[in-house]
Amino acid sequence: MRIEPREQPSLALTVLAPVLAVGVALALCSLLIWLSGTSPARALGLLLKGSLGSTFALTETLTRATPLIFTGLAAAVAFRAKLWNIGAEGQLYAGAAMATWLGTGMLDLPAWLMVPTLFLAGALAGGLLLLGPTLLKTRLAVDEVVTTLLLNFVVLLAVNWLVFGPWKDPMAMGWPQAAPVVDAAVLAPMVAKTRLHWGFVVALACAVGAWAVIRFSTWGLEIRAVGHSERASRFAGIPVGRAVLRTALLSGGLAGMAGVSELAGLKGYLTLDLSPGFGYSGIVVAMLAALHPLGVVAAALFVAVISIGADSMSRSLEISNYIADVATALSLLAVLVSMLAPRWRIRWR
Repeated sequence: MRIEPREQPSLALTVLAPVLAVGVALALCSLLIWLSGTSPARALGLLLKGSLGSTFALTETLTRATPLIFTGLAAAVAFRAKLWNIGAEGQLYAGAAMATWLGTGMLDLPAWLMVPTLFLAGALAGGLLLLGPTLLKTRLAVDEVVTTLLLNFVVLLAVNWLVFGPWKDPMAMGWPQAAPVVDAAVLAPMVAKTRLHWGFVVALACAVGAWAVIRFSTWGLEIRAVGHSERASRFAGIPVGRAVLRTALLSGGLAGMAGVSELAGLKGYLTLDLSPGFGYSGIVVAMLAALHPLGVVAAALFVAVISIGADSMSRSLEISNYIADVATALSLLAVLVSMLAPRWRIRWR
């Protein structure tokens, strides 16, 4: 037996492999549920009902998917250029901090102008935060995995200082949070009496825009070329350093917009629990989507369905909601393995 690369990867196998991988992951989760003494069919039914079975459940799922789409895009765009951005969590908080600074009285704009301004400012903050590690990578060959990861803690400590110190809201009854943004900076709900806000539409627009940039633009061609081979790109005359820097601005900007979306759409103020790890979850989403910007939307929805549905299932059956984390992790592992199938095959001799 030997493993050899396929000369021409099959399109059908490329499309079906991630779907089969998710099915395998759900089958393994069903086995775990069965071992706990509960019917897997009933548990999965409650999971789907809790995430898709009503208007409220569906809007909660879409609300959870919104930041995952932003951070998933941030990871997918960067990884396409072999820029290993692990700092989306910090970039998310940088975007939220910038929106807080501008949206709590610094600017006096109408809502139609205030919201786009905050998104642009948040994207700029996130992009600039990633620019430093990227310059260290391109100029001094410093590992960006380490620098972007460590920057997460630096940003969180800075936000911690802000909400406990100069930005602390005196009307918050002692809670560590900044003052709320003005009414013009709040994203309106899409459906009455739900938490789903227009940040979801912005996230979808970003996914389509990122796909179009990577698929049709010269900039996207450079990102793909650098991701395939940096050496060959240089030989072809592509300015690799500039391409990576532009990718960093785009990736960090998308993560920064996640912070603005969560701040202006849900919380309304900056706090340390603004993100329960959306920056790290974005890496999982990007890998599940095979780094495809439109696939990120489907992957984010899948993770959101599992996450929201597991909460409902655990309340009904007294099963730990950590089953959602297990399902997500198994799906990621299965998809990573399945990504080898279209490119490699086993030949028996």
